[in-house]
Amino acid sequence: QVQLVESGGGLVQTGGSLNLSCAASGRSFEYYAMGWSRQSPGKEREFVAAINWMGSRTYYADSVKGRFTVSRDNDKNTVYLQMNSLKPEDTAVYYCKSDLGPDYTGTSGGFWGQGTQVTVSS
Repeated sequence: QVQLVESGGGLVQTGGSLNLSCAASGRSFEYYAMGWSRQSPGKEREFVAAINWMGSRTYYADSVKGRFTVSRDNDKNTVYLQMNSLKPEDTAVYYCKSDLGPDYTGTSGGFWGQGTQVTVSS
């Protein structure tokens, strides 16, 4: 099976930046589209960004467009989420998730990481 490990979260001031990483092992990472989602206590899980396996197409939630950039390096089996101009409302646990094929569909299937905490202070 695919194992996903997120890292790079932390505490940052409003307007700061963080770069999250999701390292994959197991089945071939290259063949999976990958997505990022986030969840705060008491709130529903929210889609953030996604990228197909080629890295040629990306998707973003309206709330993060222009501030976040998703990318991947298949040689390193890693997907990234560069987060700039962070706001307090970005505070959440960020999760990395695989899709079930090379094109992102948002399926509930796939594999999840354990998440990394991002906290943005006012």
